Amino acid sequence: MKTFGEKLLDLRKESKMTQEELADNLGVTRQTVSNWELNQTKPDLDQLKGLSKVYKISLDELVDNNVKELLTERVSNVEKLAGLTYKILKFILFLFIGGVILVIAGIVLFSANTSSSVTIVEDEVTLHCSLNDENYTIQIKSDGDNKIIELNGSEELINILDLEKNMNSNQVLNKVTSYIEDNGGSCY
Repeated sequence: MKTFGEKLLDLRKESKMTQEELADNLGVTRQTVSNWELNQTKPDLDQLKGLSKVYKISLDELVDNNVKELLTERVSNVEKLAGLTYKILKFILFLFIGGVILVIAGIVLFSANTSSSVTIVEDEVTLHCSLNDENYTIQIKSDGDNKIIELNGSEELINILDLEKNMNSNQVLNKVTSYIEDNGGSCY
């Protein structure tokens, strides 16, 4: 790497100026310019400004203050940080969307397993259920006070649950659906 004096000498020669011509432009002696080029002394700030104007270069370039490299490094760091931030935001969005999908799927599956389709015709209720690949149907006919008049359907299910005519239709419905769902089945 060149010294400051060597740089000044090269710049002066590129400009095809003599030490005397440069000294006249800056208002200094030829000996002062010679001392700069021999690294015996350094120009002050005003003289540096004059040199940058004569050679049409920035002060940073004149004194080898490599601002371009520093700026390039900082821009590179900002780009890296922006890229990392983008990746993090994409990951968070992916997690959020995945969570929403899982919640929706859970709601759909839960409602599919717990929903029941009850057909009510006047005072008659028909409940269809499935448990262990077996289908069961319970028909309940009740009077105006919800008292069971007739209980028909799967004798096996009626016996297991000990369903009786003295129960009201809501009690029968709750008992059947609870039993079926507790044992992994569903009513539809």
